Amino acid sequence: MKIHHLRNATMVIETGDKVLLIDPMLGKKGTAGPTFTLFRFKPQRNPIVDLPNNAMDIVEKTTHCLLTHLHPDHLDKEAENFLRSRQTPIICSIKDKKQLIKRGLNVTQTVDYWLSTPFLDGAILGIPAVHGYGFVAKPMGNVMGFYIKLPNEKSIYLSADTIYTDDVHRVLTELKPDVAVVACGTAQLDIFQPLLMRMDDILKFLKNAPNQVIANHLEAVNHCPTTRKQLEVEVSKIGHSDKVFIPNDGESKVF
Repeated sequence: MKIHHLRNATMVIETGDKVLLIDPMLGKKGTAGPTFTLFRFKPQRNPIVDLPNNAMDIVEKTTHCLLTHLHPDHLDKEAENFLRSRQTPIICSIKDKKQLIKRGLNVTQTVDYWLSTPFLDGAILGIPAVHGYGFVAKPMGNVMGFYIKLPNEKSIYLSADTIYTDDVHRVLTELKPDVAVVACGTAQLDIFQPLLMRMDDILKFLKNAPNQVIANHLEAVNHCPTTRKQLEVEVSKIGHSDKVFIPNDGESKVF
């Protein structure tokens, strides 16, 4: 299994002849939407960085697309156009199916929470995700993480945009994924509590993950203050540097 980190939460998983695109934000710098904050962090149109030069060469190989939720930093207009023009098979939460079909996208499979269904000769399980601490989680809408086990490959947990919850803990400690992906940008709007894990919960995730961890959702949208360097320092303090992969945009790793 080869995993490419492209930008933000956009990843590509290559396994055999299948190429799985995850949460694509494919637009050029500043084209995916307005700033997410005006006061707390510097207002900038998103994304705040361009895709790496090698990104579209990888994306062009896509055979399937997996969506955790429909926020514009996980599915932008450029990505919608790409998926619609190719009628790429899309796998998503059962709660997102109607909206995606309305947009002309080719939803071929839906996933429900804590229900395992066949997927690419293996299986996929929907994991609840809570997009923020306290009140803000409700208006942020439904999000789904995924636990995927494919034949002759490492199992992978895509936790999606979430805080640390009992469901997250259950996946890490009971399902014991070989690879776990966690959103580490600590996104926050001008008001309310953070939308993603605070640093203490990120470190808790890293400690409880039984194997390798990939950190993403960093340095790509203006409401995510945590930097790769800050994360690297904190991970080093708890002695888990060898366990955590903090990729630069365009970087890949074979698992």
